[in-house]
Amino acid sequence: MPVSVETPRPLSPEDVATVPQPGLVQPVDFQFSPDDALITFLHSPDRSRTRQLYAYDSRTLECGLFLEPPSQGATDENVSLEEALRRERTRQWGAGVTDYAWAKPLARLLVSLPDGVYVQDAAGLRKVIDGPVQDPCFSPDGTRIAFVRAGDLWVAGVDEAGAGGEARQLTRDAASAGVTRGLAEYIAAEEMGRYEGFWWSPDGTLIAFAEVDERHIPIYRIVHQGKDSVGEGSQEDHRYPFAGRANARVRLGVVTVATGEVVWMEAVAGGPQPGPYEYLARVRWFPSGDLVAQLEDRRQHILDIIRFNSATGAGRLLLRETSATWINLHDLLQPLPDRDGPCPGGFIWGSERTGFRHLYLYDREGRLVRQLTGGEWMVDTLAGVDAGRGLVYFTGTLPDVRGRHLYRVALDGGQPEQVTEGEGIHLVKLDRGKNRFVDVFESAAEPPRVTLRSLHGEGELAVIYRTGDPRIAELALEPPAFVPITNRHGVTLQGMIYAPDEGRFGKGPYPTIVDVYGGPHAQRVMNAWRSTANMRAQYLRSLGFLVFTLDNRGSANRGLEFESAIRWDMGHAEVDDQVDGVRWLVEAGLADRERVGVYGWSYGGYMALMCLARAPETFHAAVAGAPVTAWDGYDTHYTERYMGLPEENAAGYQASSTMAHASRIKGKLLLIHGLIDENVHFRHTARLINALTRNRVPYELMLFPDERHMSRRLEDRVFMEERIRDFFIQNLMGVRHG
Repeated sequence: MPVSVETPRPLSPEDVATVPQPGLVQPVDFQFSPDDALITFLHSPDRSRTRQLYAYDSRTLECGLFLEPPSQGATDENVSLEEALRRERTRQWGAGVTDYAWAKPLARLLVSLPDGVYVQDAAGLRKVIDGPVQDPCFSPDGTRIAFVRAGDLWVAGVDEAGAGGEARQLTRDAASAGVTRGLAEYIAAEEMGRYEGFWWSPDGTLIAFAEVDERHIPIYRIVHQGKDSVGEGSQEDHRYPFAGRANARVRLGVVTVATGEVVWMEAVAGGPQPGPYEYLARVRWFPSGDLVAQLEDRRQHILDIIRFNSATGAGRLLLRETSATWINLHDLLQPLPDRDGPCPGGFIWGSERTGFRHLYLYDREGRLVRQLTGGEWMVDTLAGVDAGRGLVYFTGTLPDVRGRHLYRVALDGGQPEQVTEGEGIHLVKLDRGKNRFVDVFESAAEPPRVTLRSLHGEGELAVIYRTGDPRIAELALEPPAFVPITNRHGVTLQGMIYAPDEGRFGKGPYPTIVDVYGGPHAQRVMNAWRSTANMRAQYLRSLGFLVFTLDNRGSANRGLEFESAIRWDMGHAEVDDQVDGVRWLVEAGLADRERVGVYGWSYGGYMALMCLARAPETFHAAVAGAPVTAWDGYDTHYTERYMGLPEENAAGYQASSTMAHASRIKGKLLLIHGLIDENVHFRHTARLINALTRNRVPYELMLFPDERHMSRRLEDRVFMEERIRDFFIQNLMGVRHG
């Protein structure tokens, strides 16, 4: 619980800019050792971004540093460009040790650092692969490591003493400009949630891999305008697939580790003709040794699960999902044991065919056995399958979309049973034996704590972590108030209010700032400590602003009907809902209708612009960070999922562009962008500036020459928070816009 103090320390821009936020310094990336005795995790006791590997011994109840790297590990400065871009794709903020993995049958750990790959076991820590490589991964038996170097797939042995053997190149001639083997392409990592490009077979004799050919995609050059030098080293060339343009050509191969022989998988959709596939969405091996891939068409209306014969490349349709709107990719595919247990050789699959994502049981031939969950709520993650006991563990939004609980349901059918306790967010990691689980619990009233709990009625077994962050007591952060709001269409929306202190600022109405994201695949309003530790909202609240967050239609975890309100027309339904939220605040006497602003980043930056342009009577000032300003300038997979192909929805693309509405902007505008943003290019803001200039619309501009989509430098973030503060004080405090 937040600790109250007589006189909380005043908040500052440094508090807003510092990462991690107060209370959000909990361990991450929990894994169980092969014997389930150790629980390893990444943690930063000094509350910095630099994490190291720790272990909790469930036998001795002792916790301590488990691995000491020979250097400080990864930093923003010492990683390669390829690693820096990977960290952008995975939203990796941590430094130090950022990735590790256990070899399942061995007490052996793999850690990747900027100078090479290390293995830790009973003999200690030693380097087994020299130099920076990408995506190192143990073979199933832990005796070899596959990795990507210079665009090709390699493998190296690890002997019983943990020493590395000679590395062998498995694929060749792929490292020419625009071709890679074994890496996820930009679209897969940024938009599809597939960060890997190769996969070991269960017996370790084969590796499936993605070959990515981008040579036909024109180069988009990003110049480092803030560098003293020019030319090589001061520019980046990216092959970016803009909406309506060509995607990378991706094919799936299988290489025999012993010989280097490659077999290419056919793309078959229920017949001998090639399927209508554009995207390699997911790949995994089943226990039977069959390779299974999820393939998706360009319009994202069809997703086929194909079972491949790795020796011949022949494919057979296992399951097809279709949707009239779009298919949301997920990780809810889990094969069952090939021989033992219920439904041998079958699999669990998640589908939104009812409008809400639920779990289904299929047999080995892809025939539906039964639906396992149902109702107007969403399965969030598939936490594990206990085939021996016939149980499936999952997290979901039942009974409150603002929270998450762990549930189990029988493979034989029946009602889900709630496992976790305490209203809030439960992130879980099950052990290998399906006897215990790590529960990372947080709520708006309580910062994250980590416990080890029983799956079979024994309750809490141990406390692994309880926050000791002194900033919680120093700042005395108050949770937001959660409010349901009904929009003009009768749809219930969830909101959060950060209201100023009545003792200092009276009962209102207050100058109000809407904190918006508003885009699909995101949910902002949650019963989570991260809602309380929203430091910009807390800082602005402390200055006398009311800050408001609303999950409009189009946002995640409310079902397809709620989400698809934005289909082919972005920036319309979302703005209407935000306007309805402000109207509710005004009618409640909380918001001053003549002093309302909005801020957001990325899709939220787009929303801030559209609110200012489409609803100038409601919004009077906006801060738009790294905004998408025209959807023809964003990537294929994301944009076309919601907007369709540009040639099929030209009017929608035009109406959803901020430039089409620039002439309506009457309020104050601050634009913020990093000049080396390779995700939402600065070109977006530049194009908008042209439109603002043509329409004689004044604006303010804040640029960061050395920042990408996420601002990483503390000094940059502090300066940005000061500017945002001053902008809203100048344009909303004491100013009447009626």
